Amino acid sequence: MLPRRRSRGKPRAVRLAPGPSAVAFSPDVREGPMLREIEIDPDIRRARTLPAEFYHDPAWFDAARARIFARSWQLVPETRIPQEPGHAAPLRLLPGTLDVPLLAVRDAAGEVACLSNVCTHRGNVIIEEAGPISTIRCGYHGRTFELDGRFRSMPDFEGCEGFPSSDDDLPRLRTARWGPLLLATLGDPAFEPDALLAPVTERIAPLGLDRLTWDPATAREFEFDASWALYCDNFLEGFHIPWVHPALAKTLDYRGYRTDLFELSSIQIGIAADGEPAFDLPAGHPDAGSRVGGYYVFAFPNLMLNFYPWGLSLNLVEPLGPARTRVRYLCWVWDASLRDRGAGAGLDQVELEDETVVQSCQRGVASPLYDRGRYSPSREQGVHHFHRLLARFLNEGGGER
Repeated sequence: MLPRRRSRGKPRAVRLAPGPSAVAFSPDVREGPMLREIEIDPDIRRARTLPAEFYHDPAWFDAARARIFARSWQLVPETRIPQEPGHAAPLRLLPGTLDVPLLAVRDAAGEVACLSNVCTHRGNVIIEEAGPISTIRCGYHGRTFELDGRFRSMPDFEGCEGFPSSDDDLPRLRTARWGPLLLATLGDPAFEPDALLAPVTERIAPLGLDRLTWDPATAREFEFDASWALYCDNFLEGFHIPWVHPALAKTLDYRGYRTDLFELSSIQIGIAADGEPAFDLPAGHPDAGSRVGGYYVFAFPNLMLNFYPWGLSLNLVEPLGPARTRVRYLCWVWDASLRDRGAGAGLDQVELEDETVVQSCQRGVASPLYDRGRYSPSREQGVHHFHRLLARFLNEGGGER
């Protein structure tokens, strides 16, 4: 056995292999013959929506994988993070889209690292099941790593020149914390995590992110036949609430519903109807004096954070194909006694209503008689903002300006 090499494990860029559609994560996907440059007028009064082909053409799905998802910050779902120190759990970041085998490891101090779960010897997936762990050992040829990913030992490698080196460590992903959430990126993000969520922190941090308690019993998944982007479009406006969500509409004052936009995120503010629960906002808060019943945060490209007086309901949107989507639903709680009241009640029904309408839209955008629509300047600012971000990333190769 070779002696341990005492180098410090560092995050390093991860090369991405072809995904389910056998298209490499490469900027060259934009050159495919099926694609055209997307133009979204910055003036919402003149702008037209995304072309219909974006929602169902496999070439656009591949372009989004390469230019958006491979260069974004993605949530590591709490259901995939080991809760006890000295434990590890295999996971795939954004399964169905990125599909990179990873390993979440919680060390003795309680810190979580995300490592490649692929042995640096011959590419074997190392850990298949969650459980306690003291070292990371590959069951193929016995290569062993420390819990931070550093190479530790390997049998029968005496005489191998230049070995071990940093290439023999398990690649470690960059991670970032925002409240209870853990975000990770695969190596070459187009933006820093602060650019994503820092602008909404002024609104959300005073609510007490550190007091949120993870509620594993309510974690669940939904799958349906519609584009991930249609689901995001639907989330990003309250325009449809009176038409699609009759029960929810009774809990909100539709006239006061508004949207604030930031570079890579947005926040919709739902004003509680009379008699419905609302946040007790401290003096100096940007919305002090308003009866806010819900904050609906969108973090580009696919994370939705719904804050209610009872806690946080999170939707992680996972694209499974051009017209197939999984949504992971996770909750953290402040006050469980408010869970069945106000805008944050009946969320399963709201989810089913949303799925019904986006599946109807998916059938519609496939029609040869539809291409692009228009935006309501007063109600669809969030959708327009999202479409402009999509165009920016797809046209410019990952968001560079």
